[in-house]
Parts: sequence; structure tokens; C-alpha cells
Amino acid sequence: MDKELGILNRIDLPAALDALDDRIMGALAIRRREAVAMRRLMALAAFVSLGGGIVAGSAVPQPAVAASPFAPFGPPSTLAPSTLLDVR
Repeated sequence: MDKELGILNRIDLPAALDALDDRIMGALAIRRREAVAMRRLMALAAFVSLGGGIVAGSAVPQPAVAASPFAPFGPPSTLAPSTLLDVR
């Protein structure tokens, strides 16, 4: 084992290994900038959609109308055998 470690000690390191730290730190900086830009873009999209909803909701004001009663089996029939089947 000492012999192998001695051989490794005599061998020069590759030049690309010296630049590895700089490449990693550069990639991390790019990733951080992209994350910040993505957060800003998502905030902008949220404000645009909220603003669009406000504009669309206030552009055409319609009076409030009560919903009609829900009839799961269709309109009430005059031929129904029981008044329990009437939805009103």
C-alpha cells in the first residue's frame, strides 16, 4: 500500500482538477440566480393572474341571482307517485 501511495504522490495532478472548484462554484452561482429569477417570475405570474381576475370580475358586473333548486332526477313530474319525490 505504501508503494502505491508513493506512486500517486509522484504523479502530477491533472490540470482539469485545479479548475474543478471554480466550475462547481460557477454552476452553484448560476443555479442560485436561476432560482431567484424563477421566484420573481412566479410572483409576476401570480400578480398578473390576480389582476386579470379582478379586471374580468369588475368589467362586467352582473346582478346576483339566486340559484335554482337542484333536481338530481330531472324536473318534478306531476305524475310522481309521492310528494317526497318533489324537489321543492
